[in-house]
Amino acid sequence: MQKIHIKLLSALFAILMALSLLPIANAGTSEENKAAGEKFLAENGKKPTVKTTASGLQYEVLTAGTGKASPAATDKVTVHYKGTSLDGKEFDSSYSRGEPTSFPLNAVIPGWTEGVQLMTEGAKYKFYIPSALAYGENGAGGKIGPNEALIFEVELIKIN
Repeated sequence: MQKIHIKLLSALFAILMALSLLPIANAGTSEENKAAGEKFLAENGKKPTVKTTASGLQYEVLTAGTGKASPAATDKVTVHYKGTSLDGKEFDSSYSRGEPTSFPLNAVIPGWTEGVQLMTEGAKYKFYIPSALAYGENGAGGKIGPNEALIFEVELIKIN
């Protein structure tokens, strides 16, 4: 009986390991992701509502803010956000968790640090972040592949 339990646990462990590696196996290669991101951003940047900064960050103002000041990179902010890959798959969302999150602005990816500084309290922007301003060649946690460009909707609730 004990041998059966060990075999079942071993099989279950093998299945769980295979499932955890599935996102990595389905991710494009670093070169494919980089090319797809560059192509997307080149087309997206032609839209009249999309602005592009000198670093390559693209953003769209969805809701203008009511605040008077923008945060500095060293400020702590409270935001609601949703992050998706270029194909629209959500990989993270404070909305899904049901509560906003707070963090020092200089402790996140460069695209966020730059983009949120453009906002005032009450604003909601959509950021189109090139891989170099996101997680770069390493990707992040199996959900974000190497050299993936990302899309975030960010609502700046408060500058703390």
